[in-house]
Amino acid sequence: MCGIVGIVSSDPVNQQIYDSLLLLQHRGQDATGIVTMDGPTFHATKDRGQVREAFRTRDMRSLLGTVGLGHVRYTTRGDAANEREMQPFYVNAPYGITLVHNGNLTNVRELADDLFHVDRRHVNSTSDTELLLNVLATELQSQIRGMELEPDQVFAAVRQTHQRLEGSYAVVSLIAGYGLLAFRDPYGIRPLIIGSRESGGRTEWIIASESVAAEASGFTVVRDVQPGEAVFISQDGEFFSQQCADKTRLVPCAFEYIYLARPDSIMNGISVYEARLRMGDRLAEKVRTQVPLGDIDVVMCVPDSARPSAMQVARNLGIEYREGFHKNVYVGRTFIMPGQTTRRRSVRQKLNPISSEFAGKNVLLVEDSIVRGTTSSQIIELARQAGANSVSFASAAPPIRFPNVYGINMPTPHELIAHDRTVEEINAKLGADQLIYADDADLRAAITEGSSITDLEVSCFTGDYVTGNITSDYLTWVRETQLS
Repeated sequence: MCGIVGIVSSDPVNQQIYDSLLLLQHRGQDATGIVTMDGPTFHATKDRGQVREAFRTRDMRSLLGTVGLGHVRYTTRGDAANEREMQPFYVNAPYGITLVHNGNLTNVRELADDLFHVDRRHVNSTSDTELLLNVLATELQSQIRGMELEPDQVFAAVRQTHQRLEGSYAVVSLIAGYGLLAFRDPYGIRPLIIGSRESGGRTEWIIASESVAAEASGFTVVRDVQPGEAVFISQDGEFFSQQCADKTRLVPCAFEYIYLARPDSIMNGISVYEARLRMGDRLAEKVRTQVPLGDIDVVMCVPDSARPSAMQVARNLGIEYREGFHKNVYVGRTFIMPGQTTRRRSVRQKLNPISSEFAGKNVLLVEDSIVRGTTSSQIIELARQAGANSVSFASAAPPIRFPNVYGINMPTPHELIAHDRTVEEINAKLGADQLIYADDADLRAAITEGSSITDLEVSCFTGDYVTGNITSDYLTWVRETQLS
């Protein structure tokens, strides 16, 4: 999971990209980068850390042009501390292309071999984004017939790129002197939104991971980039689009709605906030069947993603809802931090219990999900230290038992607390008085209710991978080579 944005404007775009990245900061905090385009010239800056830390005034002044893209990084492949792994990536031919990517390619070994032995291209990192960029550049080079680049040639290159890639990918790229290109994998696993606004008699465009980046910048959300679709926008704002995949099916990642996305975003026509409310409705019924309601005095959330679900649990059960933890907003999201040691240390820095809310009470804590158990076990301990009489723990998502290979940092099964364990065995490790999980069917229904979506990417719950090409050999390779 990363956050990506591209803007075609009639005004300088540097501050617009910066502001959009601030709105997408929740999607990655390891590194960030911006590239702007001034005619045929790219201007770039990128660094480790969050947006406010990475860009100085001198950096912003150097980012000239009215077209640009940006990225906030959450590491799922490559080294989080290695500057060579930071996006955007760049190749100088054909024309000059820079690119950002959200997702995870699952055929990186085959791509790396083909790029070296067939395409004769060099990559200087272990990032799958650099591989993707070089595949696109190779296919675009093969489509060029004259001096000028036409949209049909761009779309033909994307079609060939789709045929070579496997996994999840939402992409925004710039082609020097021509415009912005965006495309999405044939399953639409990772989100990508199109927005527009009128300014000075012309249309300006934004392509972003979440609708919040468009709306807060004065754009109106037009629609989502469709699975397999490519969008090309010229420097002057002329908009072209074409379906570039033979077989497509919209199967968005359920975890976007559970945790990753901001609650005020709408993706694939589904409000994240309303999906989380419906998850709470269904979780309440599960709690009702497993815990005597007289055993719960108060419902609390583990801030922040679980708040809508927790409020609905309390409302449906007729039990008071209270805020029991103060969240230090200056500590990042622990799930997306690199390394288990860092995540464990940061939990106590991020959350502090309000003792008066816990003292002598039977508490039901609602969390959006339980992945490694790092956060959950410490939160349960904090609640007890604050004086809770008993602590029940409810997850708005089902048990996470399998690795995720589509852009979420869950590469190995042994790190997942639910892998090969029953709910009772999981709870023995967490230390709650009672543990309640949402059902898979309830989660699917809560997210898709009222929409045209019929399926979700839920492989971390079921072990069924939507792309159908995830072998045991690949999962073993991921487990041996990718750090969590």
